[in-house]
Amino acid sequence: MMHTHEWSCRIKSVRQKKRLVKTDRDKQLIKLDQLRAELWQQKRLLPLVSLEHPYQRGWKRFFVLQEDLKHSPRIAFYETLLAKINTVEYHYDKSFKRKRRRIKRYEYEVKQQLLREFSTYSWHANNVNLTDDEKACFTCVETFDVKARCTDVKYVFTEPWRYRLKVTPHMVTHVKLMDVDIERELSFINNHIDNHNLEPRINLLTRGRGYHWGGWFYERDKYINKIKNISRYSPKEAYLELET
Repeated sequence: MMHTHEWSCRIKSVRQKKRLVKTDRDKQLIKLDQLRAELWQQKRLLPLVSLEHPYQRGWKRFFVLQEDLKHSPRIAFYETLLAKINTVEYHYDKSFKRKRRRIKRYEYEVKQQLLREFSTYSWHANNVNLTDDEKACFTCVETFDVKARCTDVKYVFTEPWRYRLKVTPHMVTHVKLMDVDIERELSFINNHIDNHNLEPRINLLTRGRGYHWGGWFYERDKYINKIKNISRYSPKEAYLELET
């Protein structure tokens, strides 16, 4: 009797068939992720369309030169530097106050805004093209990060008093052009991935990183422990309400 290995057309085992099915499924997931990335890129490159009637959407806050520096001979230097380290924040309220809890009560405090700070990598990469004179205006500050348990090194601007914050209305004058076909395909792909929980597998195949709940993804409803937030000595009624 001839052995199966000697046949011209070798019969695949059950394990090989399962492996082929899994490999084909992974290839389809990779193509699906590539298609989603292409659609996002097409959506991002869509042009802006000016509005016939602009409207205000909250407020924005950014840094400007102090009044006394407008007559300084180095005004051009500080304006060029400001364009590289300026930060913009948006808020629905002109006061830029945020709610903060203090011992069973809420208080409002003004949200702090700082000029741009550079990490060690950003400082050496110099993506904003800082000149030697502009780098001389920064100092290296080391702080200890309690959560990460490591030393954090940043380069901070040493003369922040040269600029002040200015609040202006945030006017929306342009909107992104919408393509119905792109939105429909993106919606179909995202719904398919969410309904079948394919994001962890796609993330592992394309980026090589493991899946964890506390990262980019949220916990699925069927895996949520409903009794973990109930106190240990709660009455029986608290558990019966979960079944309704």
